[in-house]
Amino acid sequence: MARLRKTSGARTGARDRGSSAIEMAFIAPVLILFIFFVVQAALFFYGKNVAVQSAREGVSQLRLLSDREQFAAGSGDIERYTENFASSIGRESLIGAEATSRFDGEKGEASMTVTGRVISLVPGLKLTASGEASGQIERFEPAQ
Repeated sequence: MARLRKTSGARTGARDRGSSAIEMAFIAPVLILFIFFVVQAALFFYGKNVAVQSAREGVSQLRLLSDREQFAAGSGDIERYTENFASSIGRESLIGAEATSRFDGEKGEASMTVTGRVISLVPGLKLTASGEASGQIERFEPAQ
């Protein structure tokens, strides 16, 4: 009958002891960076969505200005309203929103562009999101 010998300290896997901690030390920073990247991307796309929706809100009011004189008189107020709209729905996701309106009488079109900085998780990283919307100017004509 064969006797099993006891090996002193040479157990199977003894050399692998502590390897999980070392593997985690290499994997954890990469995983954390990936999570930060996903969150930063989500913040950017949310800020862009706020800019687009604010531009659409501004265009809905610009379309009611039927000629260049009305546009010159009312576009400043509509731009301020659009900027306030962006800051109220976006809160800190779109910082320093600036609205710019344009009127094209030949095409019969009004457009609004909203641009602002997106909140960043990385210090020093400055991301800018902008959104644009345009629409046909509504012209009210008497019935014939």
